[in-house]
Amino acid sequence: MSDRSGLTRRESVVGAAALAVTAATAQAQTAPSQGVPRAEATAIGRVYDAAAAGDGRTERAGIPGVLVSNGREVVRTDEAGRYALPVSDETILFVIKPPGYALPRDANNIPRFSYIHQPKGTPPELGLRYRGIDPTGPLPAAIDFGLTPAPEPESFEAILFTDPQPESLIELGHVRDTAVTRVLGTQAAFGITTGDILFDDLSFYGRYNRIIGRIGVPWYHIGGNHDLNFEAPDARYSRETLKRIYGAPYYAFHHGQALFVMLDNVHYLGAATATGSNGGRYEGRIGERQLAFVANLLRETPRDRLIVVAMHIPLLTDLGPDNPRENTLDRDALLDLLEGRPVLSLAGHTHTTEHHYPRGKGEGAHHHHVLTAVSGSWWSGPSARTGIPSADSRDGTPNGFHVLSIEGTRYTTRYLSAQGEPDAVMRIMFESQHRTGAGQILRDYRPAQLLRSPIPLDSVDSTDLVVNVFDGGPRTRVQFRVGDGGPVAMTRRRRSDPFVAELYARYADTKKPWVKAEPSSHLWVARLPATIGPGAHRITVEVEDEYGRPARSAVVLEVLAEEAVPRRG
Repeated sequence: MSDRSGLTRRESVVGAAALAVTAATAQAQTAPSQGVPRAEATAIGRVYDAAAAGDGRTERAGIPGVLVSNGREVVRTDEAGRYALPVSDETILFVIKPPGYALPRDANNIPRFSYIHQPKGTPPELGLRYRGIDPTGPLPAAIDFGLTPAPEPESFEAILFTDPQPESLIELGHVRDTAVTRVLGTQAAFGITTGDILFDDLSFYGRYNRIIGRIGVPWYHIGGNHDLNFEAPDARYSRETLKRIYGAPYYAFHHGQALFVMLDNVHYLGAATATGSNGGRYEGRIGERQLAFVANLLRETPRDRLIVVAMHIPLLTDLGPDNPRENTLDRDALLDLLEGRPVLSLAGHTHTTEHHYPRGKGEGAHHHHVLTAVSGSWWSGPSARTGIPSADSRDGTPNGFHVLSIEGTRYTTRYLSAQGEPDAVMRIMFESQHRTGAGQILRDYRPAQLLRSPIPLDSVDSTDLVVNVFDGGPRTRVQFRVGDGGPVAMTRRRRSDPFVAELYARYADTKKPWVKAEPSSHLWVARLPATIGPGAHRITVEVEDEYGRPARSAVVLEVLAEEAVPRRG
């Protein structure tokens, strides 16, 4: 088989007589999903040990108990590694990598685990701008998947990217020189990008993959709304280019004691819904076929197994909670399937950083984490020193990524900035009412001077301490101390980050037209004590994050006895 699929074809049907189509197969033939062709044939094949493969004259050693899917049904291989699944003329078969095995990878470390059966290829009459699937021809006599034994400890890390979203070749260079450069040499087991790999120009996939491939670990992808074939009339053919590049648009794999479920929840409504030169509309929706796949997959998964679900559009978001483009409309159906299991779900899309707990309480709650975008504010902002935009996200988080750490069924995530100090976890600001605004007041001061000390003595008791905990959420606790004084609790408040608001006002010509400061879900505010007198004072901010981990940062606050603060031109 070609590199595109990562599969092998055998000339003879292996064990066909021993394989029967299951009840699930019969159900799929009588009740196909809307928009999916009726099942017309049965695909058979084996999952085999590629490391112990024969010399071509002997039978390959099959691996029993491995899950294989057609995107809806999920079956286990028998004692000889054989499987059978129903297929239509538009089916993608994929193996679900078990623990302790590795998938084949191409030259750019893209895992190859699926076979596209699309005999006529992408319909040419669609006129897609970017090439889709070439005709694959008749169903092969057998579709085999090779796996290689590989040790997988229960404790491991994974790199989490979302929304690199380069709109130009220059911005693709920004991806290379920030997030990618920062993770070179990583000891993580693999990486994931949860959509908006590109920004509409799908011809960049080749160069993007060559850059990502240099990280040196397997890298899994799912598509976002900017990875669509916008000329498609509906969702059916909206992933043709992505499928050609990466294979199955949704799938799953095991690593260690965790199951990773990679979903495509960008439901395209078609080219006819387009306005102007933009692509058509879309909504957040998993759909009946994917939900059936998840249900069938979970039936084969122990209930104590950690489930990590990745998607592009959040299940829910603080940014437009009623907007179907920002939230997953059928999220309750997915949450119902996952109820009672240890679950972390991941998303991107909004270019904000959020934590949600839509089901359950305490340690048993479903944790939904909206990840920081690699592109931040879509590569907006000043680029004074490096030629790379500052790219601070609209909720105030510097552009970056996350690292997922797993130990058995327990997990944590941590945020890392793609530029500047990699271990920065917060921004501390002083906001006085008389310093807010734009226009002349911004021209009188240098960047961010309005949010730093000194402040006049008469303004102390009207000045707010504002702290942006970049990866904070509803379980995060924040307090501050003045000098060696006692702790003062801070209040989480949904509002815009004053630093980002000033940045966009001051450098309006450096940002994309739609970029503006949005209310942040991880901002804490407290009024400074009126007892602070003239002089220099240490302000220490102490954080307990979503996982109970401590963090601390400090600044020096200068209070001037003068009635006004001198201007700094």
